[in-house]
Amino acid sequence: MNNERSIALIGAGSMAESLIAGMTKAFCHPAHIVVANRQNRARLEELARQYGVCTAGCAQEAVKQADIVILAMKPKDVVEAMNAIAPTLRAHQLILSLLAGITTETIERLAGRNIPVVRAMPNTSAAVGLSATAIAGGRFAAKEHLEVAKQLFETVGIVAVVPERDLHAVTGLSGSGPAYVYYLVEAMEKAAADIGLKRDVAKRLILQTIIGAAEMLKASDKHPSVLRREVTSPGGTTEAGIGVLEQYRFQEAVIACIRRATARSEELGSALLSAIAEA
Repeated sequence: MNNERSIALIGAGSMAESLIAGMTKAFCHPAHIVVANRQNRARLEELARQYGVCTAGCAQEAVKQADIVILAMKPKDVVEAMNAIAPTLRAHQLILSLLAGITTETIERLAGRNIPVVRAMPNTSAAVGLSATAIAGGRFAAKEHLEVAKQLFETVGIVAVVPERDLHAVTGLSGSGPAYVYYLVEAMEKAAADIGLKRDVAKRLILQTIIGAAEMLKASDKHPSVLRREVTSPGGTTEAGIGVLEQYRFQEAVIACIRRATARSEELGSALLSAIAEA
């Protein structure tokens, strides 16, 4: 644990809390984290009680002494937040942005100086320390800045370093990915009820099936299609079930889902950037 690094977290939502939980276990001491948000003082007091972090009355105060500034507000609030903290920012500080659709170049421009910015796309599984996070560096982010960001986000899961242009695809794949799995589980639970299984029994079996399959994928060098075929005996139950999925074009639906989510990320990013340009 690096007890020397100080962090200002602007925003106090669920993702901010997940990061606090991870960072205080493996990255820095709670006393070196200062959290600020726009208006919900009760939320700040809750985080202070639960994790031992410090709070600030405003973003400018939080940023003043920080080595790392984490932007965790809603993307639509970025102009207001950056306008508030820009006069306080110093060139040696590292900005970590969790703002979907907002480019590192935009953050640099709003900061009004050549400052290292690393953009990150975690997912909600950060809440249980199992996020799949992708990070990308801006023009002034050096290798050491990416390494610091990587270490920080590894406290809540795994991290991949990607070119910034790939972050829309990451958003469509792993950023939104937990929801796709939850949607599958919803369907499996409905099916379990239809075939007469009790809800609590079905839930335990479904969750362990998903966990077991994921662990098999991690442990094996085999392609998913090979693992699937190994479970699928000719004329058996799995083959019958897979046949229905193929009839409904399940794989095509999943591919279309991820493509559409990726396109929507691009659309939202463009709309946000247009709004910022007009502000």
